[in-house]
Amino acid sequence: MTSTSESLLSSLRWRYATKKFDPARKIPADTWAALEQSLVLTPSSFGLQPWKFMVIQNPGVRALLLEESWKQPQVTDASHYVVLTARTDLNATDIDAWISRMSEVQGSAPEALAPLKGMIQGFAQAMSHEARHAWNIRQIYIALGQLMTSAAVLGIDACPMEGLSTAGYDQILGLEGSDYATVVACALGYRAQDDKYATIPKARFEPSKVIEHV
Repeated sequence: MTSTSESLLSSLRWRYATKKFDPARKIPADTWAALEQSLVLTPSSFGLQPWKFMVIQNPGVRALLLEESWKQPQVTDASHYVVLTARTDLNATDIDAWISRMSEVQGSAPEALAPLKGMIQGFAQAMSHEARHAWNIRQIYIALGQLMTSAAVLGIDACPMEGLSTAGYDQILGLEGSDYATVVACALGYRAQDDKYATIPKARFEPSKVIEHV
């Protein structure tokens, strides 16, 4: 499967943080399945995937989340709404689970993965609990970027949502006391015909200001 450089750039130029979605248009099931897989396939440090992606389709739950999101209409109007949550820690159980999964998928003996396991454990133990959570949170933004780029390539509009109460989301979604906490959300669907932001030129610095070749 291939794509051209121009088709990629065209998709990225087309996308913008959609402020007004058409609530009548829904993402087809096969397209949404591909977007979910883009989340599953997101790269992460050591491959640990310290996250859970919650697809919120229940209208009642979305209405509650709206109140914790400065009443931004994307929460309820978008076809799909994803809350990206991060593991609150990185412990031995997490590492064991990942090593076990690698062994299963790659057909490797667990003992052959012992050096990798030891390296990850040493890395995690060198950090405080707070630092491990912060590290997991940074991983979430890799997933958010992958989701938004994948959506643009498939012609799906998206809007990253940081304007929300993470504590409020955690309470509504039953995450309090769990091993996960809300970081950010993303609304996905189709732009409304009258979303004024769709026609505003995309403002970016010149490449020479943000890219340096060494």
